[in-house]
Amino acid sequence: MKAPTKLYAGLAAAGLFGLGASAGWMAPSLLHAAPVTTTVPAPAAKEPIPLGTAPNYHAIVAQNRDSVVGITIEGEMKVSSDQPFGGWNPFGNDPNNPFSQFFQQIPHQRQMPMHAQGSGFIVSPDGLILTNAHVVDGAKEVTVKLIDHREFKAKVLGTDKTSDIAVLKIDAHGLPPVRLGNSDSLGVGDYVLAIGAPFGLEETATAGIVSATGRSLPGDGAVPFIQTDAAVNPGNSGGPLFDSTGAVVGINSQIYTNSGGYEGVSFAIPINLAQNIEQQIVKTGKAEHGRLGIEIQNVNQSLAKSFKLSGPSGALVAEVEPDSAAAHAGIKVGDVIEKFNGASIADAGQLSVRVNGTAPGDKATIDLIRDGKPMTITATIGSASAAVLAKNGESAGPAGAHLGMKLRPLTPDERSQAGVSGGLMVMEASGHAADAGIQQGDVVLAVNGTPVASVAQMQKLVHNGESQVALLIQRGDTRIFVPVGLG
Repeated sequence: MKAPTKLYAGLAAAGLFGLGASAGWMAPSLLHAAPVTTTVPAPAAKEPIPLGTAPNYHAIVAQNRDSVVGITIEGEMKVSSDQPFGGWNPFGNDPNNPFSQFFQQIPHQRQMPMHAQGSGFIVSPDGLILTNAHVVDGAKEVTVKLIDHREFKAKVLGTDKTSDIAVLKIDAHGLPPVRLGNSDSLGVGDYVLAIGAPFGLEETATAGIVSATGRSLPGDGAVPFIQTDAAVNPGNSGGPLFDSTGAVVGINSQIYTNSGGYEGVSFAIPINLAQNIEQQIVKTGKAEHGRLGIEIQNVNQSLAKSFKLSGPSGALVAEVEPDSAAAHAGIKVGDVIEKFNGASIADAGQLSVRVNGTAPGDKATIDLIRDGKPMTITATIGSASAAVLAKNGESAGPAGAHLGMKLRPLTPDERSQAGVSGGLMVMEASGHAADAGIQQGDVVLAVNGTPVASVAQMQKLVHNGESQVALLIQRGDTRIFVPVGLG
């Protein structure tokens, strides 16, 4: 059987000191360079390259090579040791001691230096640069290298992991920006050209065609990717994708691969989406995404017949979260959404992209089929960043955010099985909680000795200005207090 393909979102070429790649760097530093007082005239705007029977790749590269930059990052990454805390165990190393076994499951993490490379491109004469968020994720220091070999320390104005967009700023003037195109006008078969630094090889150009547009990838419902067969490899991340007129229409971001290298299936973020994210980050330092609060699925031929539809298209609502934008608008389980703000919805992925691209607070018109009858409703779009919901509708809130956990109360069956009267189930652990060894499936029984039975109660216990709390954790039949820092 052929090995399954894997999606590689991190295309930055990383060189580690004897270690494999890993996530979990420290937050990026925002570096400020000395201001430049010299006034330099802005370069002339780039003119479209005339269309012909075939694209003039030579002209596209010649016109844009000085607008593409190399990005080098220095940082640290967390790695786990097989010997927690250097082999020291306060409960001894007795294999029959459940507290010893629990302690041994807590990973000992340490910081190791990391060096990585990616690509980017200039979008304004005064030093604004677009790249991928994963290129600079966790970097302590970001360096931008121009084609003339000048290097600048870059300030990270902001990143948006949802769309994988980052905006950098270097203290330079009179730089040659790219010309931005219209990614919505791309069609399958159109010529495209990528410029970047695969494996650190600067100014590398590769060409291909658009293989598909509006592609939804597993686990990523916010970006309608442009699929191409232009060769993209580690180090190309953040580099521009040009159309046949020399305009940037995408940012190279991901590949499908069995080997870790190019296999003919590459994905770029549409420049229209990237521009929207850039404008938000420049204005506020962050980007906001819309949210309806529904679980949706594609409609096949059998479902179309069951729901009395004319054909297998639309997004079928499988779940509506309580107190969500969808719930307030009156959307129900079994509704089939066919249009969003007038745009036809062919599948669940298209709806996710449309909703994510809508600003929170905006009104949206939704055309749907309910019980075989068409109807139109209006929804006020919610905020994705403000909606961290458990299945029962409770929010992890400040406590969960500070500790790095998503939590929900235990169900009656879970309480009975665990032999407890209360507690909170850990749905996801990251940040400080993960560093302390807490895992998905653990049960939080108490905070600093006070039993907890609801998320709201835990918020009150944690949100008291302390820098650290002691959580009583149950994993299986073992209980232990785990100190967790607040961030």
